[in-house]
Amino acid sequence: MEAALRALDAARARGVEVTADIYPYTAGSTTLSSLLPPWMHDGGMPRLLERLADPASRRRLLDECAVGDEGWLAANGRTTWEEVLIAGAPACREAEGQTLAALAQTRGRPGAEVLIEVLLEARGAVTMVHFLMAEGNVARGLAHPQVMVGSDSLGLAAGPGPHPGRPHPRMYGTFPRVLGTYVRERRLLGWEEAIRKMTGMPAATLGLRDRGVIRPGAAADLVVLDPATVADRAGYEAPHRYPEGIRWVLVNGAVVLDDGVMRPVPAGRVLTP
Repeated sequence: MEAALRALDAARARGVEVTADIYPYTAGSTTLSSLLPPWMHDGGMPRLLERLADPASRRRLLDECAVGDEGWLAANGRTTWEEVLIAGAPACREAEGQTLAALAQTRGRPGAEVLIEVLLEARGAVTMVHFLMAEGNVARGLAHPQVMVGSDSLGLAAGPGPHPGRPHPRMYGTFPRVLGTYVRERRLLGWEEAIRKMTGMPAATLGLRDRGVIRPGAAADLVVLDPATVADRAGYEAPHRYPEGIRWVLVNGAVVLDDGVMRPVPAGRVLTP
């Protein structure tokens, strides 16, 4: 992280308009197949699945990438099976919410073989939560003046009904977590600076005029929250949970969250610079 931030500062000193964004978690999330080495991906998912099912390719994969029975030599070469949590696998629901280490123990096979099995069972449609970052680096990134807050995620609704999968809690908790944990509790940032990193700074970076600010003539995109209680409630074990302390939300002047109750108002618009 220190090297990345130094590179960012050096580029800006040369006049390059470069920024970054970060979210307040030590885990990332992407496809499970991204753990596999580059040669497995040549030809896309159909060829990847063929290679996983081919005994010779499978043997090469296990020989090349397994580190004893504890890891997978992928991009960083330091992944352990305890650090890989199956987030979504529609064709293999029993795997969701479990680490590869737990699945390996249940199935009685090495973690690398279980990874291959899950990918084949789900035809490659598997997402993971990958614990690969350090808390100190998260704090360093959040505190840097040129680093914004972003969720790197999708929007989901946690209303009535089943919610399969264990997606990354960033879907529900990114912004309230920054405010509750890193502003109110840890005092890493002030309220004004944290909110600017979520609103005005990204809007300006993306060239969105009249967004991310409160002033006459600007779009009325507003969040009314209680600074004493705002906090994330979503976690890795129970990610489908809305935050606390957010009472009202307006999008383009329309109330979409009314005293904590969602309104089915189609207020969104496509934004362009």
